[in-house]
Amino acid sequence: MPKIVDRDLYRKELLGKCFDLFASKGYASITMREIAQKLGVSTGTLYHYFPSKEAMFVQLFEERYRQTIASIAPELEKAKTLAERIEIVFDFVARNEEYFLKQLLLDIEFYQQQGREKMQKNKALQQLTERALAEFAKLLGIQDPKFVIYISSLIDGLVLARLYTDEIISWSEQGALLGKMITAYLEQQKDYADKTTISRKAQSLNSGE
Repeated sequence: MPKIVDRDLYRKELLGKCFDLFASKGYASITMREIAQKLGVSTGTLYHYFPSKEAMFVQLFEERYRQTIASIAPELEKAKTLAERIEIVFDFVARNEEYFLKQLLLDIEFYQQQGREKMQKNKALQQLTERALAEFAKLLGIQDPKFVIYISSLIDGLVLARLYTDEIISWSEQGALLGKMITAYLEQQKDYADKTTISRKAQSLNSGE
């Protein structure tokens, strides 16, 4: 009997091996033929699962964020406060700093290779990015998307800072500080909203008298 292959599982296995290839050779430099050779498969097999190098990279992006979410979710679910969840995220990045640096540099190279206009028209990648941010927001318990974008941008900036500074970044300190800042801001916003609601109710009662 012919061997039964789980196509999705095999596709994920190929993607898992592709990350280090892209990171070491660079997105622009490596070809589908080279990828196939490194993976030990035929070029035809590779094209069977991925119609192009760009399609492979987009699928790799999805697989990376899914693995990250799956890895960090159990830790975040145990936290009771937003500040604790943010600290957990920063601790997770600290433990996997080299991986996130490779990932970020690879994403930057892909952006440079594609160009701004083409990236803006890449609906698949845009949808994946929005989905990733939405899932991240849900895990953190944050409703306002701008906070998730801010946290993500700060992490990217700190990861890049490792390229040009020998100083050791204290991820725990940065996470604790950010957690306090966002918590304080949200509490301030809640107090303002509560006072506004009370004021409107009072005005409504006065106007009805």
